Amino acid sequence: MRSVAAVAAAAGLGLAHIGPAASWLPPVRDRLRPTLAGRGRTGHVALTFDDGPDPVSTPRFLDLLDELDVRATFFVLGSRVARHPEVAAETVARGHELAVHGWAHRPQWLPQPGRDVRELRRARAVLEQIGGVRPQWFRPPFGVLTSGLWRAARQADLRPVLWSAWGKDWEPDRSPAEVRRTVGATLRGGTTVLLHDSSPDGTGSAWRNTLAAVPGIVEDCRKAGWDVGPLAEHF
Repeated sequence: MRSVAAVAAAAGLGLAHIGPAASWLPPVRDRLRPTLAGRGRTGHVALTFDDGPDPVSTPRFLDLLDELDVRATFFVLGSRVARHPEVAAETVARGHELAVHGWAHRPQWLPQPGRDVRELRRARAVLEQIGGVRPQWFRPPFGVLTSGLWRAARQADLRPVLWSAWGKDWEPDRSPAEVRRTVGATLRGGTTVLLHDSSPDGTGSAWRNTLAAVPGIVEDCRKAGWDVGPLAEHF
C-alpha cells in the first residue's frame, strides 16, 4: 500500500508540475490567461523574435527593422548573449528590447527548482549587463511553462508571456508567403507575434524566409490600422 501511495503522490506532483504547461495550447491560454497569450492593446501588435542573438542572422533583422521603422522584442538565450555580446548590445543600441528566453534552449519538463531559478537569474543578469536595462519578460523554450518555471520566473522578477500568433517559421521548407499567411490566420489588434531571427544553435537557414516575410506582416498590421512595436508598448 505504501508503494502505491508513493506512486500516486509522485504522479500527483508530476501533474502539478506539468499541468500549467497546457498553456502552450492557444485555446487554453486565450481563454484562461489572455495576458500570458500576449493579448495587449487593441491598436497595437507586439513583434517578437526568439532564439538569438546570432552574428549572421540577427544583424539582418536589425537592418530590416530600421528600414521599416519598427522596434521589436528579442527573446534571447543567456548562453548566446554571453557568446555574442556585441550583437545583443547592438540590438539595444538600435532601440529594441531584450527579453529572457532562458539560459539554454531545452525543454524543462522535470522539476529542478534550484537550477531553474539560477539559470533565469543568470540570464537576466547577463542581459542587464549587456543592455543596461533590466529585462521584464520571460518566454520559456518551446513555450513549455511548467509550474516550476512559473515560480522561477517570479523569483527572477520576470513576467511570462507566450504568443497569440506565430509563423511556424522554424520549418525550413516554409516559404515567406506561408509564414505571412500563418501569422495572418490569427492576427488581430492586441496580438503578440512570435517569429525567429535564428535557430537555437545558429544552424540552418529558415530565418531567411522569416526575414523575407516580415515586411508583409508589418504591412498587414499597418493596413489594419495597428501600430507595431515591442512588448514594452503593448500592455
